[in-house]
Amino acid sequence: MGSIQPKLCCGLLNLGMTQRLTHGRLLQLIIWLMISIGLVTTPALAKQDNKKPSKRFTAERVFDMEYANDPQVSPDGKTIVYVRQSMDKMTDQDAGKLWILDIKSGTNRPLIADKNAASPRWSPDGKSLIFTSSHGGKPELRRVFIDSGMSFSLAQLHQGVSGVVWSQNGKQLAFSMFVEADKPSFATPLTPPKDAKWNKAFNVIDDLTFRFDGAGYLQDGATQIFTLPAGGGTPRQVTFEDSGLSNPQWQGNNTLLLTGNLAADRDLDPIESEIYTLDLTSLSISPLTTRDGPDHSPVVSPDGETIAFRGYDDKTLSYQQDDVYLIDADGANVRPLAETFAGSIGQTVWAPDGKSLLVLSEDYGVLSLFNITLKGKVSNIVTNIGGTSIGRPYASGSFSVSGDKNPVIAFTAGFSDRPAEVGLVSLKGRNPQILTALNEDVLPYLDLAPVEELKVKSSHDGLEIEAWVAFPPNFKADGTYPMILEIHGGPYAMYGPFFASEIQRYAAEGYVTVWVNPRGSTGYGEEFALAIDLAYPGYDYDDLMTVVNEVVAKKYADPERLFVTGGSGGGILTAWITTKTQRFAAAASIKPVINWMTMALAADIGQYVRRHWIRADPWADPEAFLKRSPIRYVDKVKTPTLLMVGEEDYRTPAWEAEQYYTALKMLEVDTALIRVPSAPHYIASRPSRLIGKTDNIMGWFAKYDPAKQESSEIKSEDVSQ
Repeated sequence: MGSIQPKLCCGLLNLGMTQRLTHGRLLQLIIWLMISIGLVTTPALAKQDNKKPSKRFTAERVFDMEYANDPQVSPDGKTIVYVRQSMDKMTDQDAGKLWILDIKSGTNRPLIADKNAASPRWSPDGKSLIFTSSHGGKPELRRVFIDSGMSFSLAQLHQGVSGVVWSQNGKQLAFSMFVEADKPSFATPLTPPKDAKWNKAFNVIDDLTFRFDGAGYLQDGATQIFTLPAGGGTPRQVTFEDSGLSNPQWQGNNTLLLTGNLAADRDLDPIESEIYTLDLTSLSISPLTTRDGPDHSPVVSPDGETIAFRGYDDKTLSYQQDDVYLIDADGANVRPLAETFAGSIGQTVWAPDGKSLLVLSEDYGVLSLFNITLKGKVSNIVTNIGGTSIGRPYASGSFSVSGDKNPVIAFTAGFSDRPAEVGLVSLKGRNPQILTALNEDVLPYLDLAPVEELKVKSSHDGLEIEAWVAFPPNFKADGTYPMILEIHGGPYAMYGPFFASEIQRYAAEGYVTVWVNPRGSTGYGEEFALAIDLAYPGYDYDDLMTVVNEVVAKKYADPERLFVTGGSGGGILTAWITTKTQRFAAAASIKPVINWMTMALAADIGQYVRRHWIRADPWADPEAFLKRSPIRYVDKVKTPTLLMVGEEDYRTPAWEAEQYYTALKMLEVDTALIRVPSAPHYIASRPSRLIGKTDNIMGWFAKYDPAKQESSEIKSEDVSQ
């Protein structure tokens, strides 16, 4: 209030008056005036502010959460720069800032004030970093020098860049960026008169994939590769293909490895990709790999002699795990590595000595980092990497490795009671440390939901199914609590025992909350995932019901107060469940697939659905699509069902949810439809949408909760008496 001057307070004070008043009397008068115009409140009006803050994880707490992301350890292993993510209340965004952490002293401080900083990458000499950002709504690629903390823009960009990498000598950068192309047209439009208000020009579409979730209707053009001097300047475009190329990696200082699909029929084979070499002198492109199947993510060994990459031979299945391969730098001698390793192959990095690869892998509900030697020997370095999926408990995280003689690994450490922190461990898995405590100002003062692991044998065939349960504060296993079954999407994805704001919200409002990795989930081997191939939804229903049975048997939940929800793949399973059973008091199907025919013909991944998931043509074999579609069995639904979808969702578009909603209305089943403005498939990408999503789901469940209905009836009887 120090900025408020007496002469501005309603014109009641002037300089002459203030000179004749004592300091104390003047202060009293100023306070009285501020009360009168509402600038401060009296104790009676401020009574609500004096209440003890709730110890529950309330909706407002979502905005308090912070987490570490993309930790990058310096080449000398002494410093970590990471993205500190926080929820910006004013912009309603999950915003990132760069922080720098001195490993020896533990000093943790801001490096860059940019609100939307991302993707920091160290220069080979460790003296500077590049990162992406935005200023005034325009994308930027910036460089910051560590000794001074000064940063500068490297180039004028009209599009955002991705996959920025340093050349080995530190003199050049390479990245990918979208380049617009001419729009197709069959006619030349007339030029309207000055100031005339004519209709916008027609949009002619001639690509199979013409819109994509998160991007909307696609511009004509392709992602091309650029180079740029590390000191800044004008980006040099070095590819000019009709289809996109991405993920550049330096092979020496004059050759790039790229990933893409330059085949003429690329739209019809959506998973296909090859690795190409690009000579920066001649700009000639040649394929390094040629097999039928996706080859991608090349990384060059420290001595430049060997390239590791990920991929598989395409068997036209709904899911296949990536394997890791080695190939000589000249393209000869392709060979698989660690063929007996059952885990999936994720982020892959060479160890500094070039004698092994570090591989991130989904590992039975958690993420683990493995060391795979060039002879195929596998050893575990660290587990419980994760914590960067702030909304739902997906396994999501990353790591980086230093380059000195005693390498250390920085990683995102996952927990059940807090979001991701920066972790550190030696290359041999020794001396693990957690270097940050980003939510120590909030979470220690809240009653967070404790998490328990469950393992059950599926009622279908005895297959072991892993699940987790989060309990409300002061929980007692007395069989009285409502339960929410929360089903993950994908379906080829994996939940884990990780902190998630949505789970905490449900538990804070009194719900026992259960999440499961049914058959079809990743992380349990390829056979486990493929158990739903051409059978989705299917016996994953039995897996989920077996878990619910166990929760009820343990008296964790009241069998009359069961609720079910899930998003995307979890949305279709929620809808499928309502066609199979009436045991749930209410359901909330979020961004579901309802009709595989419309999904195959109108979703952004329609060709993938047709070619890999259903493996049939909807016009020739409609039954192949309909037999796994909830819409086929909607006449069996009695459960009150809420539908929710983003208005800009092109993965499971709005018309999927609308079909189910309309059918339920026609059948006179209690239902409601929520359309989320501006939201793509990832509804929770904005904090307010995460809150609105969970609170509307719980509001729907409360409407049909038998215990709450009974309580309302008793209150009504008391009032009438």
